[in-house]
Amino acid sequence: MSQGKILIVEDNNFVRMQIVQYLKSADYECIEASTAHQGLEQINDTINVAIVDVRMEPLDGFEFIQAVRARGLDTPVILVTGDQNPDVLEKSSKWNVMTVLMKPVQKDRLISMVSRTIAMAKRKKG
Repeated sequence: MSQGKILIVEDNNFVRMQIVQYLKSADYECIEASTAHQGLEQINDTINVAIVDVRMEPLDGFEFIQAVRARGLDTPVILVTGDQNPDVLEKSSKWNVMTVLMKPVQKDRLISMVSRTIAMAKRKKG
């Protein structure tokens, strides 16, 4: 049985495939999108967590989050980035991002953050 349904929005095929491989090995169901637009087409209230790249074109990770929130979805978001810019952390707290993971994403850290995020969301829903 699946531990949860995860949407991975990442424009780098290698990084996306790696994240999917890590999550599938921990029994998560994965839905993939290579652009923010594709991710927006696939996100709904059955998604437990969205893992989103910060730097994408034409919509970036923060614009993706804005669009999701505008639809009234409070899906938890984990951002991934190779960017060490402090603006990312500042914007992340503004948009209530669960955590920011640096690339290359570490398998154990990814799985523990996804697990923790799902548990926190379940407690919040009560």
